[in-house]
Amino acid sequence: MPASISKTCLVRFDNNKYSVAASAVGRPVEVQAYADRIVIRQDGRIVAEHQRSFGRGETTYEPWHYVPVLARKPGAFRNGAPFKDWVLPAAIERIRRRLASTDDGNRQMVDILNAVLTDGLPAVEAACAEALGHGVHSADVVLNIRARQREPAPPANIMTPAALTLRHAPIADCARYDNLRRTI
Repeated sequence: MPASISKTCLVRFDNNKYSVAASAVGRPVEVQAYADRIVIRQDGRIVAEHQRSFGRGETTYEPWHYVPVLARKPGAFRNGAPFKDWVLPAAIERIRRRLASTDDGNRQMVDILNAVLTDGLPAVEAACAEALGHGVHSADVVLNIRARQREPAPPANIMTPAALTLRHAPIADCARYDNLRRTI
């Protein structure tokens, strides 16, 4: 059945609310209800999938749907309903706890979580574990580790064709340069 998404990234179905990816807000979606799950599609693309809730007035959140919103409102990470009781992987959770005591800890944690959207959870978790292994818990360090792991390998050496091989090695002679200058 067709549905609309609220500004809080929620779709109402059968007296319950389900979260949807923040990128889908503002355009209509199609809700497909199955016996055990709810699938929400937009333009044929799945924007959310949840375990079906049979209660009334329940709200089901997927915190990853809200991570792009955190870039504008990092304070919501600390107090937002989707993030309460959110269980993060061990290394990322340790970074989160250490960043909680810093002034810009929410902003740094949001930067790390945004990296998960582009690089994947296992890669960012490994970067967090490496940073903790070095005794550092800064988002800049974690993102730097990810960037270094992402760098492409150096290009392969190209073999010089036989036709381009030098027959006579050049001679370093500054007098040849002086002669050229005199002729001009």
